[in-house]
Amino acid sequence: MKKILNLDKYPLDQTGSTAWQALVDKCVAELEVTGMFNLDGFILPAVAAQIATDIAPAMATQSFQHKRSHNIYFKSEIAGLAPDHPALQKVETINHTICADQIPQSLVIAIYEYPPFLEFLAATMGRSTLYAMQDPLARVNVMAYRNQEALNWHFDRSEFTITLMLQEPKAGGVFEYRSNLRTATDPNYEGVAALLQGRDSHAQSLRLKAGTLSVFKGKNTAHRVTPIQGDVQRMIAVLSYYESPGVQFSDEERMGFYGRIA
Repeated sequence: MKKILNLDKYPLDQTGSTAWQALVDKCVAELEVTGMFNLDGFILPAVAAQIATDIAPAMATQSFQHKRSHNIYFKSEIAGLAPDHPALQKVETINHTICADQIPQSLVIAIYEYPPFLEFLAATMGRSTLYAMQDPLARVNVMAYRNQEALNWHFDRSEFTITLMLQEPKAGGVFEYRSNLRTATDPNYEGVAALLQGRDSHAQSLRLKAGTLSVFKGKNTAHRVTPIQGDVQRMIAVLSYYESPGVQFSDEERMGFYGRIA
């Protein structure tokens, strides 16, 4: 794994050491303050480029295009909100997805299953243990966004979102986010409306570089990726872990996300 990850800078292989604990503490503090942490150069630069090159043929010929008009909640209605409430403003997302079963030999899968990586992530999230997802499609997804395509405003279903940037576009593709926009007890619909209307001064933007590991509180952090500009696609891996073993998607979820069951 030393030939894949920058373990000199990020000593995941030294679980429990002083250096490892210092890295965990730094990430925990950033999560607490900003709702996310980013480790630039987590994947060695040449390796990130090679991963993107290796996946490109499958992305070009086998990916599932997911184009949808949606609101920030991915729900047709929200109890207590009028259909025309500005928090339910419609936006459009287009992406292309490759699933784990289509890239079984990819280095992304090797990183995903690397035990010290799971231990590190669990520690930063305050979890005793994390388990790799058992779903052959959903455990690892690589998503590509091409010229003029974008991932629009949304909240994630899980508390934490884990991504690896594999390839950055020439222009556009900026990650924009608003941490702690809502809580478990306060949906903050007026705040959501302000964000969608461009009136939220606390929204931030970040241009992620290839090789960056990002972990953020996706359930309560509204986020989007601005439209790609140019002929270099934005390619990012999304990694799914759970606190219980054996988690899989339903057939309905697989069809909705990937257009197939198996």
